[in-house]
Amino acid sequence: GDKGVLENAVESFQVLETKKENGLIISLINGVPKDAGAVFYAKVDAADRKNSQANHSVTHLLHEALREVLGTHVEQKSSYVGPDYLRFGFSHFNKMTEEELALVEEKVNHKIKESIALQEFRNIPIQEALDKGAMALFGEKYGNSVRMIQFGSSKELCGGTHVKNTIEIGHFKILSEGSEAAGIRRIEAISGDKSEEYFRNLENQIHKLSQLLKSKDVVRSIEKLIEENASLKSEVEAFKKEKAKGEIGEWKNAYEQKGNKQLLVKKTSLDAGSVKDIVFQLKREIPASVTIILSDADGKPMITVGVSEDLAGDYQAGAIVKDLAKEIQGGGGGNPGFATAGGKNLDGLENAYQKALNI
Repeated sequence: GDKGVLENAVESFQVLETKKENGLIISLINGVPKDAGAVFYAKVDAADRKNSQANHSVTHLLHEALREVLGTHVEQKSSYVGPDYLRFGFSHFNKMTEEELALVEEKVNHKIKESIALQEFRNIPIQEALDKGAMALFGEKYGNSVRMIQFGSSKELCGGTHVKNTIEIGHFKILSEGSEAAGIRRIEAISGDKSEEYFRNLENQIHKLSQLLKSKDVVRSIEKLIEENASLKSEVEAFKKEKAKGEIGEWKNAYEQKGNKQLLVKKTSLDAGSVKDIVFQLKREIPASVTIILSDADGKPMITVGVSEDLAGDYQAGAIVKDLAKEIQGGGGGNPGFATAGGKNLDGLENAYQKALNI
């Protein structure tokens, strides 16, 4: 609906929205006139209406393009038209492919560039409109007389505001396509001023990227960064594995003999993946052992517990880690032989360490 101002010499009100109720046009305003019978002048927000017109007319072109690309089973199921964007729900059972979306966009923009003039048929008999090929929406109620809007081969029964020529729409851009309900898809799109703004923002982003990358070939520079990043990640992983190998020998010698059992409680800054690999190796190689590792990697407390198979009946890794995790305000779990827990309180690792020594 239109927005704008209702005013006279005495008062002025903002029109927040206009709606149609029981055949009457109602203006929702931000106050109550002193004299409800006074004459007011309506000043419509021209820019608002211009963008709404563009989005409304392009919705008709979109409907036609969807039927051409996807098939005549496509029918409008919902629609929203505003000055900023349009939303269009239609019957279709599959997610649209990138190729289909690109083709729909191309068809709509082709119609826009054709400069097709609006043909408006007011108050014509509904049968005459249908005979001319107008689309009537299933479930909609129409009177004996209707209004038909035509842009070339696009013909629809419609009561809304439209551009005088498709060239006024400027450019059409689909922003997203998704599911609205079972068997119904939804497209959100922009046109006119918002479309210009969209491409202007893209251009600014590309310019900033070009400056950051110190290159005009943004795509190639990003590809190069991804390659370098992958290479560095590989080097880091290799470094972690080497570091872990060095730790294994040291940790094997750090077990404390507790009767006929062995206990290792160890603090480390190794990452979770490396700790897991080491614990699995140790619980295989060290018989009758319980291994408890407390890690502060990346500033996050983590507790890992491993129990060798020969102690599975006496100790449960999941129960141990659950108890220790209370100290770091966290939780976790696993199986009898291996369990992990993360938490929020890094300082609690010291209490967890002391508690673990008493196992």
